[in-house]
Amino acid sequence: ISYENNKYQTLSLNKQIAYKIAWNRLKPLWSREISSISITELQEIINKSVSTYYPARDIKVLLNHLYKLAGIDRWVDKTLPEYLELPKLTEKEREPFTSDEQERLWKLYESGYKDAAIPLIMIYTGMMPGELMQLQIEMIDFENKQIIGAGLKTEVRKKSAVYLSSTALSILQDISAGKTGKLFKINKDNFYRKYYTALEKAKCRRLTPYCCRHTTASALAIDENIAPQTIKKVMRWSTSKMLDRYAHPNDDDAAAAVEVMKPKK
Repeated sequence: ISYENNKYQTLSLNKQIAYKIAWNRLKPLWSREISSISITELQEIINKSVSTYYPARDIKVLLNHLYKLAGIDRWVDKTLPEYLELPKLTEKEREPFTSDEQERLWKLYESGYKDAAIPLIMIYTGMMPGELMQLQIEMIDFENKQIIGAGLKTEVRKKSAVYLSSTALSILQDISAGKTGKLFKINKDNFYRKYYTALEKAKCRRLTPYCCRHTTASALAIDENIAPQTIKKVMRWSTSKMLDRYAHPNDDDAAAAVEVMKPKK
């Protein structure tokens, strides 16, 4: 209770949710006195409840906080959670949204749920979450179908325009109508809350906002008529080698691609 009423309240919404899930995974130990819980029992909780690094790390971090509080009153050895072993961290490829998921997001948006615009804009522009969060309506050149000055992090993105398809343009025109200043006048926590709520309502997988950018790159990559250098410009990469990291054509895409190689008659 002490942790929940104090340090927990200073965490971001995402961290609060993550630690709430971690706490629920510790449910078999809720009724136990903390001093009676062994390192073996804690390790078994991790081994049985999670199989990947980050959820296990959330459990360990939460236990570290709880044991430090209990250690102040000398109920436990406050360093005990440090001996917990986590699953090996593996770098998993981010997945793009499927065509069906994109269609469900469109139906949700067209039904009047305007927050679905958040994932849709990122999917159709390749914008980073931070770029969309700080996007000023004045940066949008509706006539020339570009966004100027919204790029973040790399020099290439900062200097490059975001090219807008007619689809992306129509969403931006709709969302920005009658507004000035920021397109989305919400803080970071609310941005992510609206993003994930839109996915949930559209019955999409809980893919991260960065998966939207992967979706953009994948859609460009599977079109054999688009040159890698053009994709590089659209995605605002410093090198087309980034295509290997972001684009994810599947087996059907590969099968369709080889069909273009036909004998000349």
